[in-house]
Amino acid sequence: MKTAILALDQGTTSSRAIVFDRAGTIRASAQQEFRQIFPRAGWVEHDPREIWATQLATARRALAGAALAAADIAAIGITNQRETTVVWDRATGEPVCNAIVWQDRRTAKLCDALRREGRAEAVQRATGLVIDAYFSGSKLRWILDRVPGARDRARRGELAFGTVDSWLLWNLTGGAVHATDPSNASRTMLFNLRTGAWDGDMLAMLDIPREVLPEVRTSSEIYGETAAGLFDAPIAIAGIAGDQQAALFGQNCFTRGLAKNTYGTGCFMLMHIGERPVPSAHNLITTVAWRAGGRTEFALEGSVFIGGAVVQWLRDGLGLIKSSGEVEALAASVPDSGGVYLVPAFAGLGAPHWDQYARGTITGITRGTTAGHVARAALEGIAFQVADVLAVMRQDSGLAMDELRVDGGACANDLLMQFQADILQVPVVRPKVIETTALGAAYLAGLAAGVWKDRDEVRSAWQADRTFEPRVAAAVAAHRRSRWAEALRRARDWEEHTAANPPAGGEEP
Repeated sequence: MKTAILALDQGTTSSRAIVFDRAGTIRASAQQEFRQIFPRAGWVEHDPREIWATQLATARRALAGAALAAADIAAIGITNQRETTVVWDRATGEPVCNAIVWQDRRTAKLCDALRREGRAEAVQRATGLVIDAYFSGSKLRWILDRVPGARDRARRGELAFGTVDSWLLWNLTGGAVHATDPSNASRTMLFNLRTGAWDGDMLAMLDIPREVLPEVRTSSEIYGETAAGLFDAPIAIAGIAGDQQAALFGQNCFTRGLAKNTYGTGCFMLMHIGERPVPSAHNLITTVAWRAGGRTEFALEGSVFIGGAVVQWLRDGLGLIKSSGEVEALAASVPDSGGVYLVPAFAGLGAPHWDQYARGTITGITRGTTAGHVARAALEGIAFQVADVLAVMRQDSGLAMDELRVDGGACANDLLMQFQADILQVPVVRPKVIETTALGAAYLAGLAAGVWKDRDEVRSAWQADRTFEPRVAAAVAAHRRSRWAEALRRARDWEEHTAANPPAGGEEP
């Protein structure tokens, strides 16, 4: 029996492929970065062809690294950056424009208009989401409005829309399958959580032709096989989940109240809330966790837009470090942040604030401030944002949350994880395999392909590596959080104020 799974982990800044065995152990992996395109302030794009090219290349390299042929692979699982929006020609497979990335803010004013029209309650009731430029629906509307002839072509069925999972599935199957799963569909602002289908009212609100949408299938099933020529044999494609839902699955958060936080480009905390989509009273998102095993399960989610991306900014924007791995040593060169607070609101603020006009700030700078203080404040800014989300998640769920399971690249940073435990005042548990996003996709694919019989077998593969216990008193943590709240206040509504008071000389706000 084939027991190896190939997980495709298509992220915001790189494409990765990981080969897992039945024990959940990594056999081989490959990773490749691709271009980040910034045409204007607040705009973020990717070339969909680069996404596909880098993902295919890493898949081939991972197989070679594991010394496996395609015929040895039981199935492929896909996990992906969510909300990023791709529209392509069904006949040629060519994108009609660059992908609009989840971080992109170009549709903020459209979202403002929808809120002014009183649409917010209807959107939350149907989709579980708040109205924000973060989600795919307004991005798709922008493409159909701005690309010449796009809406008419979409109505004629000539164009296909998808989040990145759909784009990969289309290319993997040579254009044979245009589909998505509910975890990704629930990020579009077009999907009804209760009916489990595209919502006619949401489509009408954003003027989206139904003909452009993918079929919504489950998160764990055989969707098709890879097209001839991609590998040396066809491989079944059997699992799809958005990256954060895949991480929730990979962390074995299968029961109500279990929660995880992923430290990637952004930070995303999800709590399993069962089989009923409970609305949030604190601006969290209610989202589909996955649809598998004959039932749909849901999660509460808090999304922090800038997490690990602040470390990339220290590297690429400020030149304080030469590689991301150097940040921990630089931050550890000082005993604390020296009173410096860095709010990384480069793309606005996500949950629970949802301030699309906030911008990044650094406060508390003195003549004694060093690069080490800035680096430490950057890491602490990640942890403070996560703490803000956890506080309201506890209120919405009514659960104490006795521990937080963590994953993603930045959770390897011991300094960050210890500060996270200190500021949360709960243990932070890091698993042995921190690539739980890819592992979750592998589990979903492997369950469909028969590698694992059920979730009990999947649970046996999860193991903790280290638990970070809080080391500071609750009063100290509370004081630090109060200072953070003050720094946060100074970052709020910045772009809105600037737009209201444009600079002299006609510079566009």
